[in-house]
Amino acid sequence: MNHAESTYEQRASVKNGTSRLLFTALSIVIEVWFILLVVLRLNENAQWIAFLTRAAATFMVLGIYSQHKTSSMKMPWIILIMLAPVLGVALYLLIGLNGSTRRMRARYEAVDLVLLPLLPNGGEALSRLGQADPHAANIARYLHSCAGYPVYDNTAVEYYDDAAKGLAAQKQALAQAKHFIFMEYHAIEDAESWHEIQLILEERVRCGVEVRVFYDDMGSIGFITTDFVKRLEAKGIRCRVFNPFAPGLNLFLNNRDHRKITVIDGQVGFTGGYNLANEYFNLTHPYGHWKDTGVKLTGEAVKSLTVTFLEMWNAVSKHDVNDKSFSQYLPEAEQSFSEAGFVAPYADSPMDDEHVGEEVYLSMAEYAKDYVWFITPYLILTDEMIHTLSLAAKRGVDVRIITPGIPDKKVVYSVTRSYYNALVRNGVRIFEYTPGFCHAKMSIADDVIATCGTINLDYRSLYHHFENGCLYYGNQAVMDTKADFEATMAQCREVSEQYRSGRSAGLRLFQLILRLFAPLL
Repeated sequence: MNHAESTYEQRASVKNGTSRLLFTALSIVIEVWFILLVVLRLNENAQWIAFLTRAAATFMVLGIYSQHKTSSMKMPWIILIMLAPVLGVALYLLIGLNGSTRRMRARYEAVDLVLLPLLPNGGEALSRLGQADPHAANIARYLHSCAGYPVYDNTAVEYYDDAAKGLAAQKQALAQAKHFIFMEYHAIEDAESWHEIQLILEERVRCGVEVRVFYDDMGSIGFITTDFVKRLEAKGIRCRVFNPFAPGLNLFLNNRDHRKITVIDGQVGFTGGYNLANEYFNLTHPYGHWKDTGVKLTGEAVKSLTVTFLEMWNAVSKHDVNDKSFSQYLPEAEQSFSEAGFVAPYADSPMDDEHVGEEVYLSMAEYAKDYVWFITPYLILTDEMIHTLSLAAKRGVDVRIITPGIPDKKVVYSVTRSYYNALVRNGVRIFEYTPGFCHAKMSIADDVIATCGTINLDYRSLYHHFENGCLYYGNQAVMDTKADFEATMAQCREVSEQYRSGRSAGLRLFQLILRLFAPLL
């Protein structure tokens, strides 16, 4: 295929994907509008139906109020349903249930009951971490007891301050695969970056390597066409799609797979903030320079990434033929790494009531004695997170947050900035990345502990999406992460004083309204 044909097919792919997105979104809007119209007309012409609608809205408000969730998540829905019962109830049923469909929850619970016990209990590593740092051990203990993911001390961690470096290492490792390759990504673009990977995957298939690719349909819908799966399957690459975006009310629609994972032979794993699309590697520049990061794991901790992948692969659909045995995908580590520090890969799921991503970030702020820094593309926080960050700053901890200087979503960017004042007036420092859009999701505290993964500091990541992250302690990767934070802040402008005051009354009102309905975005 020559370059002209390739470019034409790529443009057609994006056009077709965007068209499907617009058509499906329009179909859902029309369906919701039709249901609302019918209910509103019935309310106008039948007093008893209007009474039932108000009664249903009242019971729903009471149900939402009684939920074991932060008030930041409950109040917008309560206000919306009270102001517009029919619209509020319809929207809550469509996007507010947070994946609480019984069948989906039961499917994930069944898979996790099989997979999570296959991981080592990590007791010895946890004990050694406890001797080195009891507070860090408490975070690791939480991850094991509440999420099922242990801490490891026999794993090398390599940090990449640029997504292109991570991709280069990833391709090198993929080319050496002998047994299996698992890849799970929120977004895959059928363009140059993916094509280079696909060529490696095809070559590995011809050598007898089992290759599986899993992607989120919503995340990839503007990048690929519906025949992408067929083309991969024709090459011998097994492919599944998470929660296809299709016309019709789907109570699971609001929950997306935001994870980014590559596993090679159960020995090497990659995760971080970047998807497999050109903009993440600065081959295109839709929002200035794209800042993203990742980590490579080599050793025993890769088992946790493998289990995270297998959970999604085997729970996504009851119609697929799923794995009957998992032992061949969880081999013992081939290398030994002494003095490697500690690492705990973990995952978060909206199918339970444990908000692992948020709890880890809260724990990082509570852990810090000297400093705790965060970088996130979106900043939409719960009251608990604002209080914890503010309290850390009041204790004298150097709390800093890096956000983008150029937004990819202007409305969400306005919501992000609406949170600045509540933080900076309590001593938190805010920096905006001037070269472009920072998509990295990381935290670091006191030169000893850090996180890198897919989890943004926003409601979608913390409450609605399937996510994953990696906590690491006492290794060189922590210091490499700090060096990257410092280099990134040197390219930022600090806006703390600007947002401590100086906003017009109109802007404050607009931002307050946006914040009120931020959980709905």
